[in-house]
Amino acid sequence: MKERGKEEFLIKIRPMRPCDIAPITLIETRIFSDPWPMTAFEEELQRENGGFFVAESDGTVTGYIGYIIAAGEAQIINVGVAPEFQGKSIAKRLISHIFKIAEKEDCEYIFLDVRPSNTAAISLYRQFGFVELYRRPGYYRLPNEDAIVMVKNLREE
Repeated sequence: MKERGKEEFLIKIRPMRPCDIAPITLIETRIFSDPWPMTAFEEELQRENGGFFVAESDGTVTGYIGYIIAAGEAQIINVGVAPEFQGKSIAKRLISHIFKIAEKEDCEYIFLDVRPSNTAAISLYRQFGFVELYRRPGYYRLPNEDAIVMVKNLREE
């Protein structure tokens, strides 16, 4: 899938490949205080009930998203966009891609976790219709913070 962004640069969404792990890990360490290690992304290449997609522009990985599908539900497990590409609707396109997969797999719900301090992400998720379900106390480290568990019912309009 190729789409034009706000600044008319071409974005391609495609499955993650082994050569993407290094740039994804670099983005991860730039945007998160408690980033996933490279080995976690390597393990995701083997996942059978989900995986990762990358957003790419002119051969550069600009963002990524990971998901799991199980028991008729989808979960977004990680999403990130390189700082220099934030604000260009890349995260929105990545999330939309997971929505299409979840609908194709006949999932009823999509879940995700987010830090309460990540107000930009929460705002984006609300645009997609996610609502807060509950909080997991002390879920995140560095700094210690609760997780807001959000859900989107795909069968509701």
